[in-house]
Amino acid sequence: MKEKPKIRKRDYNLEFIRMVSFLFVIAIHVTNYFCRAYGEISAGEYYFSLVLDTVARVSVPCFFMITGALLLGREEPFEKHVRRLLRFVVALVVWSIVYYLWNTFYMKTPYDLGDILYVPTEPHLWYLYAMIPIYLVIPFLQVMCRFMGIKLEYAFLAVISVTTIFNYVSSLVHEEAYYALPLIGDKVYMYYVFIGYYIYRYRKHIRLGQRTAFLIFAANMAAVFGITAGMTVQTGEHCEKVLEYGCPFIAAGSAAFFLWAIRFKKCRFEPEGRLKSWIDRICSCSFGIYLIHILFLDNYKKYMEPGDFTAWAAIPLLIGTIAAASYVSVFLIRKCSWGRQIT
Repeated sequence: MKEKPKIRKRDYNLEFIRMVSFLFVIAIHVTNYFCRAYGEISAGEYYFSLVLDTVARVSVPCFFMITGALLLGREEPFEKHVRRLLRFVVALVVWSIVYYLWNTFYMKTPYDLGDILYVPTEPHLWYLYAMIPIYLVIPFLQVMCRFMGIKLEYAFLAVISVTTIFNYVSSLVHEEAYYALPLIGDKVYMYYVFIGYYIYRYRKHIRLGQRTAFLIFAANMAAVFGITAGMTVQTGEHCEKVLEYGCPFIAAGSAAFFLWAIRFKKCRFEPEGRLKSWIDRICSCSFGIYLIHILFLDNYKKYMEPGDFTAWAAIPLLIGTIAAASYVSVFLIRKCSWGRQIT
């Protein structure tokens, strides 16, 4: 008779990161709207937008790192992998249809369905395009991570780090490697999955204090802000190259933030009462919030230009309003069984 699998206790340090990250993703999309209006808004409004945009950039890497922390090195039934993969495929199909109809008939931005395999119907759906291939190979990567010794882990970490830096530097001169490194490819997302796994596994053994980790995060984000602001002023238009997730500053800052947050309260963040209940509710809706929030932001963009309302007030109001509206919408959608399947 087979033993029942042990129920894994929820790690609220990871849930804390998840909750912060979904709010930061909304912040990225809101601040982008104002940052890209450089020259149309005041310098103060632009720098305010850019500061928030820069800090929030840790969110997407953190989502990938959470995946690595939770899945790599584990042993799971193959059927569970299939269900996880199908959930993402179903979500991609449904939300691609939603945004195709939304953009075609409401936003009046035409989309060629012939491009569906290569271009999302809405830009933020790129995350699903990235996660589906990752989930396809997760079962094999789990086996690999379970049986790598400490020396192989160090060697692998060094190889993928150098490769990630090489890929980014190559992109600066508009070149790419003739053949991408297997397991990593030419994108940075799989790198974050591995980094999340390593940080989470060795979180209590990494010889880096909490203050130092936070300072590394702050220093790298400051570098991203400074370089972006300088290049923007020099070129006369908002520059996003250093804000890309493949940028070594973003990678180092995100890893440091993840390490700091995973060791928050000495790795034992245990909320109680209403706080715990709210974290559970919000985190259960986080995926759906990511998928739906663009509908509310698009409504603002449709009727308001960046210069119509000061960014100092518009950005915090939009982030709060969109987050609340998205949460309520997803909470209601998830009341139905089909709603839970797509969020």
